[in-house]
Parts: sequence; structure tokens; C-alpha cells
Amino acid sequence: MSDETKNSSQNSETNDVKNDKPTDDFVTTHHSLGDLNYTATTGRMVISEEVTEEEKFKGRKPKAEVSITSYTLDNADVKQRPVTFAFNGGPGSSSVWLHLGVLGPRRVNSGDVGAMTPPPYEIVDNPETLLNASDLVFIDPVSTGYSRPVEEEKADPYHGFQGDLESVAEVIRLWTSRHQRWMSPKFLIGESYGGTRAAALSDYLQSTLGMFLNGVMLIAPALNLETLYFMADRSNLPDPLFLPLYAATAHYHGLHPDRELDELVAEARDFADEYTLILNKGHRATEAERDAAIHKIASLAAVSPDYVDRANLRLEHTRFYAEILRHKRLVTGRLDTRFTGPADNYIHEQMSTEPFFAATMPAYTAAFNHYIRAELEYANDQNYRILTGDVHPWSYKEFEGKSVDVTDRLSSAMRANPFLKVHVAAGRYDGGVPVEAINYTMDHLLIPDSYRENIEFKEYPAGHMMYLHDESRSRQLADLTDFVRRSSNR
Repeated sequence: MSDETKNSSQNSETNDVKNDKPTDDFVTTHHSLGDLNYTATTGRMVISEEVTEEEKFKGRKPKAEVSITSYTLDNADVKQRPVTFAFNGGPGSSSVWLHLGVLGPRRVNSGDVGAMTPPPYEIVDNPETLLNASDLVFIDPVSTGYSRPVEEEKADPYHGFQGDLESVAEVIRLWTSRHQRWMSPKFLIGESYGGTRAAALSDYLQSTLGMFLNGVMLIAPALNLETLYFMADRSNLPDPLFLPLYAATAHYHGLHPDRELDELVAEARDFADEYTLILNKGHRATEAERDAAIHKIASLAAVSPDYVDRANLRLEHTRFYAEILRHKRLVTGRLDTRFTGPADNYIHEQMSTEPFFAATMPAYTAAFNHYIRAELEYANDQNYRILTGDVHPWSYKEFEGKSVDVTDRLSSAMRANPFLKVHVAAGRYDGGVPVEAINYTMDHLLIPDSYRENIEFKEYPAGHMMYLHDESRSRQLADLTDFVRRSSNR
């Protein structure tokens, strides 16, 4: 277990509020992990907004308390030492997954598919932590973790694309200023909707706050939602982009016993253009063209031609996860299709449960609630919201009348900052944000060809949280550590 100095200190850094207003409640502890001696600081930061009435400045009004946990290497030169701001997605997720799953100095031993750790679970050292290369700041957006609006304030302004973006940016600005880190190499890392946030933040921080970054790390990023959601208006993007994932899932579960995975996935990818063409033709497709497509899709996805025909060639993903192992009376996970679980019955059209969360949520919940109190010594009687639906409906009013797509924001950030490097990580069995959907989106960035050298793509043989898989976690941390060191320009 990591060594700790048992002299936690309470500190308040909010210097623009009066005593009767909310103040920061950080607690600091000291730890070691191998040769790393580091300081952990956890608690809530008060964020405020400037108030003007009748053209007169009235000061800053506290609006929300945002929970963060930071790890800083002791006695480091802050001008040389990188800092990485990390968050998960949802919307509605705390940062616990990246924090205790892969990046932090301690992690939960949750196990992996087929060998999940039973309660009461276990927290272990993480010697491959990204702390080896960068200080770390984990941020819980408002309404997740311990983050809440201050008394008498509403949460709704933070439950949407722009409000969330601005509040997280404010946390980053305040932390950077208070810790004198404007001259440090700076990175963002976001997973899933956290990738949406990170891509947009890279542009917002640069264009609005003048904070230029060294790198952005996108873990299973949801960048263009048109590639991921099977819309009522029948977008033709998702179906061909999900087909390689369906084929890989079928292979994992033994439904392609005589095929090699890479060959199978390549065949599904190669069929994408023809698949798209057939969908675009609609009723103009000939009977022979449609029949050939039905049998090709059925063969790759390992479902019956009759099922593909009845689905009108469109295998909506949550239906597929209910169908693929129906003969075994199982459903697969969505965020990681390696996972399986039982349902209450097997006539559901769509998956009625998510085996992935059923397997992982308990370990992360128990681990964080123990860790924050027993090791980081922070006491708060509020419920730490690991993942909440209270943020919904999430507002995308900035995208009214069009698909939610932040590739233009990332493109803008990269064009403005030719030094900005981008790392993209994807899981082969991620059934929420498939590899090919990410590839498609990255291929449509509006940047000069020479800037594409600033992008690297890594694929791992696991799901959305690829770090559950031990081999993938080790390789991923090596990849992230290398990326940060190469991109720090030091």
C-alpha cells in the first residue's frame, strides 16, 4: 500500500468571496509509490461568475462547488512538469473511471470479463500510473461526484454542452492560475462524452482563455454523434460503421470459429462503401442487390438473413446486442461486447440490461468511497455520484437543427496551434463508440494534410474502458506516457 503522511491539511483558495459564502474545502495528504513522492489534494473548488448590474460590476457570485482530486509530484520544476486534466463523459459521469481505472497512482482491482473481482473488492498500487510523466487533475462536472450548485442556485445551466464546457474550463483556469502552472506543458484527457468535451475544450481554452495546449488524449471519444446514434431520420452513417464491431463481437463469442479476427474485420470494413450505397438507394436497390447485401451482412454479423431482412438491413446496435446471443439466452454489453449477462426474458427487441455496468459499477463505487475517506482523508456525507441520470435531458441547443459534431472545434484548435498533438484510443469491442466510427470522424477533420502527422491512433483488444483488460491497460499507459513525454516540447 502507498505510504501516507497522516497530517492532512485543510485549505481554502477562494480569495474573492466573503466568509458567509461557500469556500473551498480541500484536504492534502502526502504519499509515495516506488520512486514517486507526491501530494494528493482533494475536495471542492468554488467557481463563480462575474455579476454586472446597470453596467456596474458587482463582483463575483459563487455558482457551484466542483469536486476535484489532483496529484502533483513533490519538488518538481513546474515549468518543466506537465499537467493533465482528466474527466469522463456520460453526460452524467464522474471522473472515477479514468481516476481509479487507469491513470491514478492507485487503482481498483475490478477484474475483467469472465473473472470479475467479487465484493468487497480491492485497491492496489498502480506503478504504471501516468503520474510518472505528468501531474494529474481529475474533474467531476457539476451534478456528478461531489459537485453541486451552491445553495439556492440551479443545476440546469450546467446540464448542457455549453454550460458544461464553460464550467470545466473555469476549473482548469483557476487550478492553473492558483498553482502557477501557466508555463507548464498542459494536456486534456477525456473518455466517451469526455472526448466530446475535450475536443471542444481544446478550442475554447485556446480561443477564449488564451491557454494553448500541448496535447489532447481522446479515449473512445464520441466526436460526431451522427456516426453513433441510429436516428429516426435514418442517417446512413452508423450501420456500415458498426458492422466491423458486430463481426468482431460474433468472433469473440465463437460464432466465426474458422475465421481470423483481423481478416473478418477487414472484410466488414471493405464492404462499408457497398453497404452505404445500398442504404442510399433505398427502394431503388434491385432485388438481387438487396438480397446480396442481406446475406453479406448476415454472414459477417452472424445473425440470420431473415433477421437482417426484417430489420430492413439496419441492425440497430441495442437490438443486435439482444439478438446475437439470444440462442444462448444471453445479452451482450454495449460499452464492451465481450461482457454477457442474463435478461428477465428473451423476447425483448432491445437489450433490457447492460451487463458491462452490472459487472463494473459495484467495484468502482466501493473503491472510490473507501479511497476518498481512508486514504485521501476527505470526509463528505453527500453521495458521490459515480454515474447519474439527473443531468438529463442534456441540452444541445447550440446544435439545434444539426447533428452534434465537435470535429470543427478540434479542427479549429489544431489549425490555430500547429504544436497541438492528438492521441486517440479505441477498443475493438466497444459497442458504444466503435473503432470505425472514430476513424471516420478523424478522417473528416478540416486540417492541412501535414497536420495529420500530429495525430496518433491506438487500438486495444477490449471495450470502451479498454483498461479493464490487464494487457491493454499496461500497453495503454505506456502509450499515454510516451505521448505526453514526446508532446511536452521539453
